[in-house]
Amino acid sequence: MKTTVVIPNFNGKIYLNACLESLQGAAEGEYAVLVVDNGSSDKSAEEAAERFPWLEMVSFPENRGFCAAVNEGIRRCRTPYVFLLNNDTVVRPGAIAALERRMDADPALFSLSACMVEMADPARMDGAGDLYSALGWAYALGKGKPAERFRDFRYVFSACAGAALYRMEYLAVTGLFDEAHFAYLEDVDLGWRGRILGYRNGFEPAAVVLHAGSGSTGSRYNAFKITHSARNNIYLLYKNMPAVQLLLNLPFLLAGFGIKALFFARRGFGGLYLKALGEGLGMCRTGEAKKKKIRFKWNRLGYYSKIQLELWLNLFRRF
Repeated sequence: MKTTVVIPNFNGKIYLNACLESLQGAAEGEYAVLVVDNGSSDKSAEEAAERFPWLEMVSFPENRGFCAAVNEGIRRCRTPYVFLLNNDTVVRPGAIAALERRMDADPALFSLSACMVEMADPARMDGAGDLYSALGWAYALGKGKPAERFRDFRYVFSACAGAALYRMEYLAVTGLFDEAHFAYLEDVDLGWRGRILGYRNGFEPAAVVLHAGSGSTGSRYNAFKITHSARNNIYLLYKNMPAVQLLLNLPFLLAGFGIKALFFARRGFGGLYLKALGEGLGMCRTGEAKKKKIRFKWNRLGYYSKIQLELWLNLFRRF
């Protein structure tokens, strides 16, 4: 057995059973499955534990967020790989085996994003991994585009932790997800930390996962998502960019945040977005954030340079 599947769950009653049904390979010992419940009140955890006796269930008394849930699962993992999976997904047969084959073949890979397609329309992409640009924008590669265009392996900025395989050996070096994020951009942060160390993140087209999307928050734009995404974005930049790189990207970042402020203002969320940016700046001033900031080392200059070129290149990929 090479892989443990870790599924964070919070009130996932309408999704979780279908997700687990798609993981029947666990009953034959192909991989292990661990569900970490974040204090659900809809009995989804109890029903899943009763219906699927082959899974391991860990229950928190309250909602500690995505990061705390998956970190608990990772700590309990005893396999070389861990596959993080949202509860609002359905895994196509052979997906986990395809991820394992790719990871086995490329020792530089830290993480692999599955080919996530829309559950309502599997012919359209939900995401082929994540990209991040000098504007301070993170986005899912290929979202909304025909799935047939994404049939080849490629390297990406970071894997989307909604359906991604991670190498446990490298997680021991990078550290786990930063629980200060609670939710959103934690996977970009972890992928970025891996990149600074010289690891790679990729997209595996043969590993198909159907994704409902917004299974926990309920919509594409809402107060919870906007607040956490905005504040975490500031924190993300502070942690992973040295001061010189921040200055280099400052004109792009100001433009990117300004455009987003206008975008959300038109949807009635302008004040909320600006407040969240302020909260992000506050996060960066804490002693805990200063401890977590990645210290620049000259022997990593080549990796920083590659990351910077990718940030500029992703400006054009976005449009």
